Amino acid sequence: MADASGAKVEAGSAAEGPEGQKYLASGRSLSMRLWEGEPSGATKDPVRRDYETVGYVIAGRAELEIEGQTTTLAKGSSWVVPKGASHTYRILETFTAVEATAPPAESHGRDAA
Repeated sequence: MADASGAKVEAGSAAEGPEGQKYLASGRSLSMRLWEGEPSGATKDPVRRDYETVGYVIAGRAELEIEGQTTTLAKGSSWVVPKGASHTYRILETFTAVEATAPPAESHGRDAA
């Protein structure tokens, strides 16, 4: 029998995470979140997370540092942060991006600061 647990989530009414991210659709092994209008100049503290992240930039620019290597992200860029890798972001221009995490970031306290 097919899994019938599908769901629809609207960004405007999505639950918000501890750093302002909006939790979008989430399945058992994958979830999406939206970072919308992150202000220029904002810097995230370096973290290691218990999930893999892939993302896509909708608007703006940011620097992503993964294990000491820095790359610039801009509209149309996509990226991967491996599970357990030390990483940080610095927002260069008001930034909007969507990310997918596996397993879901918001489950079991994985997204706790």
